[in-house]
Amino acid sequence: MGGNGGEAVVVCSDKSMGTGITVWDIGTGDRLLHIPSCASPPRALLCLRNQFIVASQIHRPGSVGGGAISMWALNKPQQPLWSYPLEAIVSLACTKDGVYLAGGAPSGNAYLWEVNSGKLLKTWRAHCNSLNCMLFFDDGSLLISGGDDGMICVWSLISLLDVEDYQSFPSLLSYSMDHKSSITGLSTTSGSSRLVLVSSSLDGSCKVWDLGLGKLLQTQVYPISITALILNPTEQLFFSGSVDGRIFVNQLEIGLVDEDPLFAVEDQAVVLKGHNVSITALTFCQSGLISASEDCTICIWDVTTWAIIRRFDHQKGAVTNLAVIPRSSLLPGSNQRRGSGVSLLEKYPQPANSSRGDMSIALASPCQFLKENQTSINFQTTDQHIYDMEKEYTPASMEMKLEQSLEERTWATRMANHVMDMNRHLQSRLLDLMQSSFLLSGSTEMDSPSTKKRKTLMLESPPLQEEEKQP
Repeated sequence: MGGNGGEAVVVCSDKSMGTGITVWDIGTGDRLLHIPSCASPPRALLCLRNQFIVASQIHRPGSVGGGAISMWALNKPQQPLWSYPLEAIVSLACTKDGVYLAGGAPSGNAYLWEVNSGKLLKTWRAHCNSLNCMLFFDDGSLLISGGDDGMICVWSLISLLDVEDYQSFPSLLSYSMDHKSSITGLSTTSGSSRLVLVSSSLDGSCKVWDLGLGKLLQTQVYPISITALILNPTEQLFFSGSVDGRIFVNQLEIGLVDEDPLFAVEDQAVVLKGHNVSITALTFCQSGLISASEDCTICIWDVTTWAIIRRFDHQKGAVTNLAVIPRSSLLPGSNQRRGSGVSLLEKYPQPANSSRGDMSIALASPCQFLKENQTSINFQTTDQHIYDMEKEYTPASMEMKLEQSLEERTWATRMANHVMDMNRHLQSRLLDLMQSSFLLSGSTEMDSPSTKKRKTLMLESPPLQEEEKQP
């Protein structure tokens, strides 16, 4: 891979609040920044829009629920924004555009916020045990969650944005209980037309799924527990960090579905050895692979020679989180687009036509339903359950199909209304820009009678009519 491209690596430990966050220049090894008072568990720190560092902290002093979420502007990290959710958050994920932030709790509850307003849009019981991993698909359409229960769930973002009924259970598109222990990593492809997910677990396996087909494509078996996972940028290899410090390199075999969906390989072609104890985080930069370990070191690997090209020593504690940012993000006034800020995250959902007086939250749980279907090893979709039940011609199958049809119609209607609102907003913005353009040109040059007439007609023209909503 090419040079460092002006990148920096952000690292954080979970051992002590005093350890804080450290930012190093990847190319030179210089320490660029230190942010005090932060300690985050694995998979609980991220970089939002290359503008903010967002970190969850379980033992923040003064927090009632046992935790807090902090947000630092990279160009002004001395003034963090502290939010205190209902309970501690142990995993975080955000959409690629930074519009939505998701959090998972030790209880198995999940939360979804709108970042700019801080509004809590949804909270629901997503897993039976601690929700360790969360990941949005690249296009933001799906949210994937993995828990201590070994379960992986795929949620529809459309159903999560159903703010009018925030207590309803969101659309569980598919799930898997094939892993036998805690989920420790999730990674997805972005360049492929297929919805491919790779997962890792303490059960010593990594699995490759085609979510569109609901099939298991590849199972990679290791002799030891896997604690971290990452796909390389070309999406041809996946890297699995183990509890003993080794990093296994395997090829992504998407085509194996037509041969043997339970294909398993126990011999790895490449094993990277640069750490002494458990791998806690993996990510990529332009220079290569970055790995962090409980041995308090961070290594940058050249993925063509498999050699360590730089090593950082984090003497203040084991590194639990990694993030890569452009160095330019640290410059004062950089990357601060108008209207792209962050707000305090709400504790309670604020649905329309509801007062804060009645904020009892009934969190539904899929656990009982999933426990009744433990015999299946692949991702199961609602459509497949309906098909299986229809073969028996039971009343339950017809009721499930009717409920699904009504839910899909409701989601489609809300999405259509959302698109119409966006269209009206764009039309309004277009008229504002046209008016501003004419006014600006009129202030710099003398208008001819014909020009004045055209402006008058344009400024006095009626606004575009709203489209009639379909019932």
